Amino acid sequence: MDGTGAARWPALATASVVLVLLAAGVHLLGERSGGRALAFALGIGAVLGIVLQRSRFCFYCHARDYFERGDARGLLAIVAALAVGTLGVHVVMSGWLPVPQPGRLPPDAHIGPVSWALVLAGLAFGVGMVVSGSCISAHWYRLGEGSPTAPFALAGAALGFVLGFNTWNPLYSATIATAPVPWLPHHLGYAGSAALQLAVLALASALLWRRLPPARNAAVPASFGAALRALLRGRWPYVWGGLAVGAIAVIVVLRLRPLGVTAALGSAARAAGEGHGLLPQRLEGLDGFAGCVTAVAQSLWQTPNALLVGGLVAGAFAAALASGQFRPAWPRPAQVARGLGGGLLLGWGAMTGLGCTVGNLLSGTMAGALSGWVFGAAVLLAVWAGLKLRWGN
Repeated sequence: MDGTGAARWPALATASVVLVLLAAGVHLLGERSGGRALAFALGIGAVLGIVLQRSRFCFYCHARDYFERGDARGLLAIVAALAVGTLGVHVVMSGWLPVPQPGRLPPDAHIGPVSWALVLAGLAFGVGMVVSGSCISAHWYRLGEGSPTAPFALAGAALGFVLGFNTWNPLYSATIATAPVPWLPHHLGYAGSAALQLAVLALASALLWRRLPPARNAAVPASFGAALRALLRGRWPYVWGGLAVGAIAVIVVLRLRPLGVTAALGSAARAAGEGHGLLPQRLEGLDGFAGCVTAVAQSLWQTPNALLVGGLVAGAFAAALASGQFRPAWPRPAQVARGLGGGLLLGWGAMTGLGCTVGNLLSGTMAGALSGWVFGAAVLLAVWAGLKLRWGN
């Protein structure tokens, strides 16, 4: 065994210990009264963290690769996730609400009001991605990789939530309160809504397919061991990540509520803000919306969303160790500034838009919500403009 292989054993052993501890945590939570949802959240969060880390699934990185290098593989992975999720979530919703009558929405679905405030939230979120270098979900898994920017971006996002709570009431009065909440099944039924979205995604795929890099002949692993090493160390194909994220989103809807990664962070920011007198006494209409809810929980860190995010970070940590990508570094002043500044915009955009690129763009679009499409378009526009103007440099 060469020196490199010998040096990897401690990392692999540590990754194994992390996975064993996660499994033990899932088991112990499942044995508690009412703990099955928490156990499931921790376990599926770990799976999501592994998928995100190994496939490098990141909305900002995928968009940047397309805008700067003409590489459409990442955006096609997002399209794949949306296609799988659209089919699965529409089937699930048809069981929740068999007849999508106007005035009624599926419980907990990420279907939000569409107004200029939503567009503004998407633009802010997109600029925040450019400045900080990632979306919120990617900052969570990069926290597991030892990223020097991620802790400050997440801290900045918490501050952005506090800022968002303070601007919520004026925006709510100005536009959100009277904004329509368009849901495609209200107008097209479940079959029509799914068909329309899949047609749009197929068109997007056809356009993106023209920007794929030249195909390379992938070498077939010579043995099972070589295949396993490639799985542990190499980047998983883009499409694997997209299909897996879409499938996980459907599974989470079946067992918990629509996938999101900001509810616990927003709830913590709201609790801290209320505790220090930094928030308005009343947040008009906020708790009546679905999406990444930010209501203060009695046991904040024992909620499904908190455990899902915790499992995500731990799963990404184990995957990064196993692949040799756990590379902690001392943050430079520029990384701290970009993390805090970009995170502030990420948090404000996620709070005002009632979700981030996972909760709003993914879960919302999968549910047939026009708000998901609008938010996603605004994010992409902001990323394109930010890269053109080099706001991230």
